[in-house]
Amino acid sequence: MNRADFQLLELNGGLVTFGTTTTCWLPPVSAGYADAQFDDYAGDGSGLWGWGHGRFRWHPGLTLSLRARFSHEADRLVGTAGFGFWNSPFGDPSVPRPALPQATWFFFASEPSNLPLPLEGPGRGWFAATVDAGQRTAVSLIPLAPFVLLLNRLPAARRRIWPIVRRRLGISFAPIPAAITAWHTYTLTWLPDGCVFKVDGRTILQTSHSPRGPLGFVCWMDNQYMAVTVDGRFGWGALSVPAVQWLEVADLAIYQA
Repeated sequence: MNRADFQLLELNGGLVTFGTTTTCWLPPVSAGYADAQFDDYAGDGSGLWGWGHGRFRWHPGLTLSLRARFSHEADRLVGTAGFGFWNSPFGDPSVPRPALPQATWFFFASEPSNLPLPLEGPGRGWFAATVDAGQRTAVSLIPLAPFVLLLNRLPAARRRIWPIVRRRLGISFAPIPAAITAWHTYTLTWLPDGCVFKVDGRTILQTSHSPRGPLGFVCWMDNQYMAVTVDGRFGWGALSVPAVQWLEVADLAIYQA
């Protein structure tokens, strides 16, 4: 993994180190937002992959493969972390770029995060997921959003409505049944007609949902949480981190599928 191929985002003590492996470190944090991230959103065109400034390089028709492990098991990690492709809809904190989110990635979220991804139960833990809120079928829901959120507060209506909304938003979700402190090989194949997620060669999620792109590669660890429930409740903030935690990756490769 070549340091020159990535830009870094290191906030409030967050640190990315490159060597035989690459590690996103998060120190103990008592207040404020902290992040350790490397991505290929805005290179100068001189790196191995030759992306242009401010443009996302990646389109459907590729495979991402890497090995990864975490410092703590899922019940002890704090914040969010992961790797994959997305459109950085909120930009980095210094250069906001609002957009409707698109993503296909391996994602971790600790309590109290609750993302509106699974059909049932809380959207957190270590999982694979896709979303494309910018596709035409998703945008058509915007005028109906208040009505949908109101109906989703009724369990019977939610069971009927939320599966339809998920399909229109291109949402797919599957928990990853793996001990995250051990090394595992994670593979994501992103095609025009769907995505396939594998852990150690075993398929954990195969879906017909596929973000349109272009998207950027990202690998990160931070201390934020986000709660966005299907009935319209929203919360966001930064969590205290009691001890050093990290995400370590190796053998990163992106190639044509």
